[in-house]
Amino acid sequence: MEKVATLVRLGAIDLAADISIPDRAKGLVLFAHGSGSSRRSPRNRHVAETLNRGAIGTVLIDLLTEKEESVDMETAELRFDIALLGRRVAAITDWIGHQPGLKNLELGYFGASTGAAAALVAAAERPNLVKAVVSRGGRPDLAGSSLKRVLAPTLFIVGGEDTVVLGMNRSAMAQLPRETEQKLEIIPGATHLFEEPGTLDRAAALARDWFREHLARR
Repeated sequence: MEKVATLVRLGAIDLAADISIPDRAKGLVLFAHGSGSSRRSPRNRHVAETLNRGAIGTVLIDLLTEKEESVDMETAELRFDIALLGRRVAAITDWIGHQPGLKNLELGYFGASTGAAAALVAAAERPNLVKAVVSRGGRPDLAGSSLKRVLAPTLFIVGGEDTVVLGMNRSAMAQLPRETEQKLEIIPGATHLFEEPGTLDRAAALARDWFREHLARR
């Protein structure tokens, strides 16, 4: 498996990224991290490792610069700027489309918490490029009117004990286009962060299977 740490240049900013491409990769998944998180998120890295073992490449990338992260640590305002984060995910998608080792792989998004909203916003903006989306413990409701333009097959994974977020996911699903393939998976006993034994493993396996099904269709 090829592993690369790099900086992704988007206009005037650089975003740090860790890219892993297994041998004979069946697709590529871009991670959109959630509230106050980064590419170092242990939960998302755990999911990425599961995807890698399933022959799916991963791009773990910071959606904020170091300076922006410092501001966000003080104010917590940028982590909820879904428009900004969605634009970043879309711009990273365009960057991927110009990389020789990545551009030929079918692309999916994995979003956690508020990152799920950013992923759905970007999926609405890049409907011809994004082939699948997975939301884990997500806040898809924050994607707003973009939900009506999401065409990629989307899997929503929610903890059974995360009742408030479960309701938000169901409401968001009702706003997707009728023709969009969608599925809700509820992990029994799991709370918002999937910290209970075995719950994150189950979520990661569901994500792997969803991406293998939808990214390998070609």
